[in-house]
Amino acid sequence: MEASVTSLYAGLTGLLFLVLSYRVVKNRVRAKVGLGAGEDPGLERAIRVQGNLAEYAPIVLVLMLVTESVGGSPWLLHTTGSLFLLARIFHAIGLSSRSGPSGGRKVGTAATWLVLLVLSLAAIAYGL
Repeated sequence: MEASVTSLYAGLTGLLFLVLSYRVVKNRVRAKVGLGAGEDPGLERAIRVQGNLAEYAPIVLVLMLVTESVGGSPWLLHTTGSLFLLARIFHAIGLSSRSGPSGGRKVGTAATWLVLLVLSLAAIAYGL
């Protein structure tokens, strides 16, 4: 049985999501907020960092899986998978430090969009 590139990045993304989820819970306990963010800026940022990963990860992983399933290049999959994880880490660090613009947030967003664009075009190309 051949190893799946997508399963590697799905697992690593899951671990990152677990870390970000822990940060939400830790902030909830600190702020004594059971639902929503209350009016706590730290909790609100932690929720958005986690939510942002939850918004992008499914489509990126689906595109990786589709591309892999039709014989997509392992090099392409490893490159986009690694870049996606690094982008989400940069974004998480940037948004966790401040609500406004930050270098990490800008780099993370741009790199995530690049991964989304490349994988979308690859899926279309392999589909044709």
